[in-house]
Amino acid sequence: MNKIRKGDDVVVTTGKDKGKRGLVLRMLEGKLLVEGVNKVKKHQKPNPMKGVAGGIIEMEMPLDISNIALFNPASKKGDRVGIRVLEDGRKVRFFRSNGEVIDA
Repeated sequence: MNKIRKGDDVVVTTGKDKGKRGLVLRMLEGKLLVEGVNKVKKHQKPNPMKGVAGGIIEMEMPLDISNIALFNPASKKGDRVGIRVLEDGRKVRFFRSNGEVIDA
């Protein structure tokens, strides 16, 4: 079970985008693509066969999962996540700071 999943609201903890929030768009191997974070400019050649226009485009690049924390709405900060097994056998994620269950 992953501690951070697609669609989670996360906070960047290190790097040039420290403190920025966004939603996880894609999960890659050990990396995450976060909406509006770690944007770079890419020079793209036109390709008329595919209908792609040339120019400079902005795109998001993946961030390492260790540089991201899940956003805790109760404390309004990034928080560490743990995994707990409930009495009925289900695995759930919870915030380490206050023990609140994320996905009930």
